[in-house]
Amino acid sequence: MSKEKHYRDWILRRCCAAVCACVLTLAAVVGFIVLVIYLALRPSKPSFYLQDVQLRSIDLSDPALSLNLQVTIASRNPNERVGVYYKTLDAFATYRDEPVTVPVALPAIYQGHKDASVWSPVLSGESVPVAAYAADAMRQDIAAGYVLLHVRVDGRVKWKVGSWVSGGYHLFVNCPALLAAWGGAAAGGAFAASAAAGGAAVPAGVNTTVSLKFTHPADCTVDV
Repeated sequence: MSKEKHYRDWILRRCCAAVCACVLTLAAVVGFIVLVIYLALRPSKPSFYLQDVQLRSIDLSDPALSLNLQVTIASRNPNERVGVYYKTLDAFATYRDEPVTVPVALPAIYQGHKDASVWSPVLSGESVPVAAYAADAMRQDIAAGYVLLHVRVDGRVKWKVGSWVSGGYHLFVNCPALLAAWGGAAAGGAFAASAAAGGAAVPAGVNTTVSLKFTHPADCTVDV
């Protein structure tokens, strides 16, 4: 009987040890999952900067608006342990909240820890319909020697921690681009601007050479 009782106690101790080991392993796994989820759900959002804008043409002679410009946008991932997948990115320009170019798809990329990326898309719009007040305001701005555009990026991103990749999150970037009169006709700064009838600054059917240059690099607001 004593041997049998000793055997039962040994089995019981082994079972208790196995259960404790399973509980500790499960707790460690749960803790790791919680840590991964915490890092995935609370990463620092990437930083965006508008480095340059080359305004090539603005045509206001049509009831709609035609515009062509090249922009340089930089992005940096500030996270030390979280990577960023830029799955879809569409860049476009607006004036007074009116789109003035068609969206342009930017290349999808992966941005590692502390990495930086640069895009230089050409944004253009041919006969883009805009509200009458926006066209009139742009004519007045050109006559005054400045135009404030906004370069925007709309897309989706995913966070990557180790081999784990999160679901998609909406990304919206807004970059102010102030262009002002330039003393000399620097490359990419001078272009022919046409105004429709009713524009006091430029008579109908007359092309006037305008020189507007991007004033300085700008920080962008980022919402994720």
